[in-house]
Amino acid sequence: KEAKHETASRRPRAGDLDQCEGIPELREHEVHSIQNFMKKRCEQTVWILHAKVAQKSYGNEKRFFCPPPCVYLSGPGWRVKPVQDQAHQSAETGPTVCGYMGLDGVSGSAPETQKLNFEEQPDSREFGCAKTLYISDADKRKHFRLMLRLVLRGGRELGTFHSRLIKVISKPSQKKQSLKNTDLCISSGSKISLFNRLRSQTVSTRYLSVEDGAFVASARQWAAFTLHLADEPCSKGDFPPQEGYIRYGSLVQLVCTVTGVTLPPMIIRKVSKQCALLDVDEPISQLHKCAFQFPGDTPGGGGTYLCLATEKVVRFQASLCPKEANRALLNDSSCWTIIGTESVEFSFSTSLACTREPVTPVPLINTLELSGGGDVATLELHGENFHSGLKVWFGDVEAETMYRSPRSLVCVVPDVAAFGSDWRWLRTPITVPVSLLRADALFYPSAFSFTYTPEYSARPRLPNDAHEPAADADALLESIHHEFTRTNFHLFCPS
Repeated sequence: KEAKHETASRRPRAGDLDQCEGIPELREHEVHSIQNFMKKRCEQTVWILHAKVAQKSYGNEKRFFCPPPCVYLSGPGWRVKPVQDQAHQSAETGPTVCGYMGLDGVSGSAPETQKLNFEEQPDSREFGCAKTLYISDADKRKHFRLMLRLVLRGGRELGTFHSRLIKVISKPSQKKQSLKNTDLCISSGSKISLFNRLRSQTVSTRYLSVEDGAFVASARQWAAFTLHLADEPCSKGDFPPQEGYIRYGSLVQLVCTVTGVTLPPMIIRKVSKQCALLDVDEPISQLHKCAFQFPGDTPGGGGTYLCLATEKVVRFQASLCPKEANRALLNDSSCWTIIGTESVEFSFSTSLACTREPVTPVPLINTLELSGGGDVATLELHGENFHSGLKVWFGDVEAETMYRSPRSLVCVVPDVAAFGSDWRWLRTPITVPVSLLRADALFYPSAFSFTYTPEYSARPRLPNDAHEPAADADALLESIHHEFTRTNFHLFCPS
């Protein structure tokens, strides 16, 4: 009761919402607006993709981050004008957003930024990348974040978004990696990028990417791949994911994180002086040179390797080194540099908002934790960037919410009766999305949902002229009832 009372006292009043006229009307139509949003799904997503490590520049040199940090803008909400802008932007055309990316600033200095020119892709996403970012030796930090500032047409500040943490390294490690230094090792199931440079020339850099369902070598865009250990093929021909760190000589499989397109399983080899080392068994490190050998070659041959030919990805037939049988001679196009990648997504919708305040910091939900059950159940949201102005919504139903910390929100699970008049005789689960709403009606959708599992209850007595249901009509439901032992809530989390 104390928690409910505290939450109720924090409910924002109309006068607390800046630049919002007609707030009572907004509150009256809030549920209707949320329902329309659920149908139209007019969210806006900012996706930042970058490498996990960055090589430091020394003196006057500029080692540009490779692969370059990139930004994707997706979602139909980018084409929907916010409430407060609809009357002012009806006749304007051209790009709706402009981006500036740089390193987060150190104390006492203003960070330099690079302008991003967004271009529309065939999949309707907007794409932009920062090709000339680098970190100099004057910056003594061991870690930093990228900072993305987005400005809407007309100069309105949309917000400032931050990347994941990036580790600074001086150069790729040439030592045999120890599993004690796990921040440089690459684990199974992690995300990586591959790029190739002919004759070590920066202008010749090509990135392994996916276009129209096929693997290509792109000079501009790069894809993140999940790198799986695949040592034990299963009966269906798939390769189940395994845990552990990737070692040279392992059978691995590359899976595109966006399209799901995969390459055949390959053996990853260490590369030294343009030769694949066939007998090396050690953990793989960031920015190492490596090669990917297709298995099943005839004995005595050097093997075939993943190779690029201009923009195509082909197979290269290697030959064994005449003097050393444990080495295979490769060409430049078969030698790849491997690096771990990170990504972060921010989703929101300004279509309902009645404010010109930035959308950042965007709250991110990482996990959900259910407590209790029956008539009294609470759900704790664990994540980032939470504040007291947020309310949790289950579908189009607002939940009583209590702010605990920037990483924790607790809410009371709404009664299932809020989602339908016939809930008492429910025979199938009800799944509703979990989202957050800011005090000024800025909407933050999430990838999480909540499922109400029905508890067995006898049907009401039927009229005399109605047909009786079959004797075993509720047999399955009754077995579910006994199995769950009166637990009538169940939480579904995305994989």
